[in-house]
Formats: sequence, C-alpha cells, structure tokens
Amino acid sequence: MPTLNPWINFNGNAEEAFNFYKSVFGGEFSKLTRFKDIATPEYPVEDAEAEKIMNITLMIGDGQMLIGNDVPGFMGTVSESENRSKIYVDVESREEAERVTLGLSAGGQVEVATEDDAEEAYFSMFRDVYGIEWIIEFDPNK
Repeated sequence: MPTLNPWINFNGNAEEAFNFYKSVFGGEFSKLTRFKDIATPEYPVEDAEAEKIMNITLMIGDGQMLIGNDVPGFMGTVSESENRSKIYVDVESREEAERVTLGLSAGGQVEVATEDDAEEAYFSMFRDVYGIEWIIEFDPNK
C-alpha cells in the first residue's frame, strides 16, 4: 500500500513553520538541506536564496513524514490565501485531537471548531498561521 506524506511549499519561512510543527507533533528532522548546500560552480545559488530551505523532513510517528521547502524566488511566490488542499490528521483520542488542534491553530483561522459530528467523530478544520489548511479527527468507531 502506498504511503502518503504531505509536501508543503513556503515563501521563505519553511524552517520557522517546521519548528512550529515539530513543537506540536514532536518528532525529529531527518533532513534539512539549504539551497547553499547544493550550490556548485555550475549551479550557483544567489545570496538571497542561500539560507532558504530546499528540503526539510519532519518524521512523525511510525514512518510518517511532513515534508516542505521554500520556493526559490525565480519560481514566484506561493499564494498563502488560496484554497489549497487540506492535510488530514487522524488521531487516537479526543484529548490528542484537542492538543493538536490547539497547537496548530494558534494564531490561525478556525473554520470549524473542534466538535462532535453526527457520526460521533470529533473533528476540527482550520488554517494555521502559515496558511496551511488542516483537518484533525478522532473517530472512536475506527
């Protein structure tokens, strides 16, 4: 079965965002590569891009990853107000749903506050302070 691991683009604040995600989910960075790390004489990196993140990987749980990068300036910017796909997080308890929701939604915009739905699932939907959209759900019937 395939494993899905979300990859998120940022406008120069990927490292800040991933330190925030690490504070909520825990885990460790298994990869952190800056653009300067891949520079060669044939492919130089502009000083303004050197410290930006080419790839950052946060290991969460058993083999799950959240991956991200900063978009290089020559590629334009990511629209942080567009309706991007949501990242769905399935948690193991109501308490974990509340903890993750409170952590990730801090400073963001809540679409649906943590609540029970008609099927007894406990979920929330929101956009975090970096513009990333999340759905957090605990379903006791799974």
